[in-house]
Amino acid sequence: MEAAMGLMRRIPPKHTETALSALLSLLPHHSSELLSQVDQPLQVLCDVDCGKEFILCEYNRDADSYRSPWSNKYHPPLKDGAFPSIVLRKLEVEANDIFAIYRDQYYEGGFSSVYMWEDDNEGFVACFLIKKDGSKTGQGRRGYLQEGAWDAIHVVEVGPEEEGVAHYCLTSTVMLSLTTDNGLSGTFSLSGSIRRQMDMNLSVAEGHICNMGRMIEEMESKLRNSLDQVYFGKTREMVCTLRPPAEVVMRLPDC
Repeated sequence: MEAAMGLMRRIPPKHTETALSALLSLLPHHSSELLSQVDQPLQVLCDVDCGKEFILCEYNRDADSYRSPWSNKYHPPLKDGAFPSIVLRKLEVEANDIFAIYRDQYYEGGFSSVYMWEDDNEGFVACFLIKKDGSKTGQGRRGYLQEGAWDAIHVVEVGPEEEGVAHYCLTSTVMLSLTTDNGLSGTFSLSGSIRRQMDMNLSVAEGHICNMGRMIEEMESKLRNSLDQVYFGKTREMVCTLRPPAEVVMRLPDC
């Protein structure tokens, strides 16, 4: 299992589904662990009851059905599926409306979904998902890449409230893949994933959604900076080393 997880951490996100399927056939007795621990690129399904798309993941799946955050129904229909409590469902609806605004302002399109459920420690867990397809044929206002996808998964564990303060544990994963193809630069492909965690004790005076939103906003900023430095910065450094710009080549002394 340890070797399998190590392998999955090194697999490009766009090949995760194929690699995971192969591991499930090799390690069927570890299927539940693999499915719960391996983050896969997000998929989207349309809720026919309200005409809105929602994101599929392990956190809204029950058997082979997925619960929509818009209608609170399973697709395909499931008789005895798990549902959040009335109070938590109300918070989930509010979070989806607010997070859709956040997604539109930061990503200028794409899809978002928020799911909530009770945990065993008298608290609850919230999962915030964003999927942006940046390819030429993708949904959204911008599409300059031949292929491109950004999948963000934010899971917030909220502890029980004590004296007006709650403990929040945020685990965030971002999966990025992109491909460009033009006559000048040829074909270029880059993909990878990054995961970070954050713990905070915050007052609940302004509400859980406000606290979780601030943490996610801060974490996404850190993740974008890390991706820029690790992937794009290192790639730029390597390309400039292997193929120096013309103005640099002109200044090199003759051998």
